[in-house]
Amino acid sequence: MAKVLVGMSGGVDSAVAAYLLKKEGHEVVGVTLRTWEADSGEHSRCCEIDDARLVSQILGIDYHVINCAREFKEKVTAPFIESYIHGMTPNPCTGCNSGVKWEKMQYMAKVLEADLIATGHYACIERSESGRYAVKKAFHAEKDQTYMLYRLSQEQLAMTVMPLGKLSKQEVRQIAREAGIPVAEKQDSQEICFVTDGDYAEYIEKNADQPIPGPGNFVDEEGNILGVHKGITHYTVGQRKGLGLAMGYPAYVKQIRPQSDEVVISVEESLFSDELLCDEINFMSIPPLEVGESFRCRAKIRYHHKGEAAVVERTGDDRIRIRFDSPVRAAAPGQACVFYDSEDRVAGGGRII
Repeated sequence: MAKVLVGMSGGVDSAVAAYLLKKEGHEVVGVTLRTWEADSGEHSRCCEIDDARLVSQILGIDYHVINCAREFKEKVTAPFIESYIHGMTPNPCTGCNSGVKWEKMQYMAKVLEADLIATGHYACIERSESGRYAVKKAFHAEKDQTYMLYRLSQEQLAMTVMPLGKLSKQEVRQIAREAGIPVAEKQDSQEICFVTDGDYAEYIEKNADQPIPGPGNFVDEEGNILGVHKGITHYTVGQRKGLGLAMGYPAYVKQIRPQSDEVVISVEESLFSDELLCDEINFMSIPPLEVGESFRCRAKIRYHHKGEAAVVERTGDDRIRIRFDSPVRAAAPGQACVFYDSEDRVAGGGRII
C-alpha cells in the first residue's frame, strides 16, 4: 500500500479515482490546485474547491488547496494569449498538465511524503520492455485523454497512477452513485477551463498585456481583398462559421498571416495537407530520435481526430516532420500533433508550426 496524492478538480472523475484508491487500501490525500479565478469569483472547472473539499470529507481523506495562479498565468494563459496574437490556435491543456499540474503535485508529494500521484484521466500508464513509461489509450475510446498528456516527462509518468483507464464514463458515474459521492451527476466542462463562455477573443481582449491586432483584410490565395475581418484572434484554420462573407460557395479559413493581419480564405479542398512541421517535441514510449531517424506511427492533429498513418522524422534539435499516408484536414498551427506506436501508446508529440 502507498501514500497517494490525488489531484481533485471537484468533478466526478477525480472523486472516483480517490475513492477507488482508498478502497484498495492506499492512504489517499486530496489536493486541488487553485489555478485561476474570474473577477466574479468564479473558479476554473479544474479547481472547484467547494466540491472537492466536500468529496474529501465524505471519503474521509486529508485535503489541501495549493495556490498556483502565478505559474498558471506564466505557463498557460500568457502563452495562450501570445499564440492567438501570432495567428496560432493553442492547446493550453497540454502545457498545463506537464508544466503546472504535475509539477505542483510532484512538489506536494515531496512535501507530504507521498509515494505516488494520481488523476482522474481516462488513460493507462505502461512501462515498456525498454524501461520507458508512456500513457496508453483508455479502454473506452470515446473518453480517451492521452492526446492531452503527451508532454508528460518520464519522471512524471514514473510516479503517476490513473485508476480510470479501464472504465467507461457510465461506470464511473455508477461507482460514484453507489459510493454516495455527491458529484456523481455533475456535467463535464466542454470548454477551456479559464474561458468559461467559450469566447476566446473576448478573453484575450480583457486579459492581454499587449496590443491586440485589430481589423484586417480577408484575402484569397492570390492576395485579392475579399472583405474586412474583426481581427485575427477571432479565427482559426478550418473555420467556416462567423466569417460574414458572401462568396457564393462554402468558404473556409486556410491561413492566418499575423505579419499583415490577413486571413486567407479558400475552398475546403485547400485545407488538406500531407506534411506538417512541429516544435516543442517530447518523446514518450520511444527514446528521442536522432536527427535523420524516423519511424512509422499513427498521428492525431487534434483531440477528436481519429488519427492517420504517418512517418515521423527528426529534422533538428526541436523539430520533427510528419508525413501522412493520406492528407489530413485543417491542421492548425499551435495545436498538438500526437503520435502513437503500434500498441496504442503515446510515442511522442509536438506543436504544429
